[in-house]
Amino acid sequence: MPIPHALRDRLTLPLIAAPMFLISGPELALACCRKGIVGSFPALNQRTSEGFEAWLQTMAAGLTALEEAAPDSPVAPYAVNLIVHPTNPRWQADLALCEKYRVPIVITSLGAASHVVETVHGYGGLVFHDVTNQKHARKAAEAGVDGIIAVAAGAGGHAGTTSPMVLVKEIREVFDGAIILAGCLSNGEDLLAAQAMGADLGYMGTRFINTRESLADSAYQTMIIEAVSGDIIHTPAVSGIPANFMRQSLEAAGYPMDRLNQPGAIDYGEKLKPIDDEAKAWKTVWSAGQGVSAIRDVVSVDDLVGRLADEYRAAMASLQERCFSG
Repeated sequence: MPIPHALRDRLTLPLIAAPMFLISGPELALACCRKGIVGSFPALNQRTSEGFEAWLQTMAAGLTALEEAAPDSPVAPYAVNLIVHPTNPRWQADLALCEKYRVPIVITSLGAASHVVETVHGYGGLVFHDVTNQKHARKAAEAGVDGIIAVAAGAGGHAGTTSPMVLVKEIREVFDGAIILAGCLSNGEDLLAAQAMGADLGYMGTRFINTRESLADSAYQTMIIEAVSGDIIHTPAVSGIPANFMRQSLEAAGYPMDRLNQPGAIDYGEKLKPIDDEAKAWKTVWSAGQGVSAIRDVVSVDDLVGRLADEYRAAMASLQERCFSG
């Protein structure tokens, strides 16, 4: 499936910088858009809808300035993540703001609502929805979304447990729109591999925590640099539903590590906590994906996207050399 027409001529790489709770804001999103990849942030990274509207105004002014400064360079659109779930009493008000400011891409989580699709399509926007399995992909397809984000094993945040090679294929069985793969993408080689598996776009979160434009503090970024894949623990203990967190931050917050490593040993339930409670927890317990193993520095978005582009092109050339021609 080709990349949606609205994105096709506006990207320098087939990549979305994922919206990360408490990490992504307008500065990071605009830096990504300037470099030709989709930037994003969660609406809930502002504590009120009024604050969220101020961010949308910042994005509108910032994108206009970028386009005027470099009219011949592609400026990518941006995305806003909405939690479409009863624990988020703001989602309908925030959706109305997305409509008012004509947000180009709305990424929905925890609920594929046809009302969201109808509203966003009404002003010409796109809706992507994140899922961890084929069952939820089928529901998203029925709701009419334009793209499905396949959140595979090893992704940061609320991740699934299915191999990306399997998950992409299972989603393609029930959906003919764009597939965006999330889970351990940290470099240009990973982005090319995602396309080889059948995804149309890559979805990269953890790698963008360690940029100068992110809202993460230096201790968080240092922990990512020092972490390896074995430090990532998949647990419902923090959010109420399974998510990936760094072992070091769980230990510092006092979680019983000997029991967290035993599936089912702690019954934290499968219900999402109220948004305010979750925000408090995520401030001290830090999420990341298994892709931390490939992250060893903190760089600007400009430098990171340039590096990713070089890696992507080099990986493509190397793969062509190694592929069998017969």
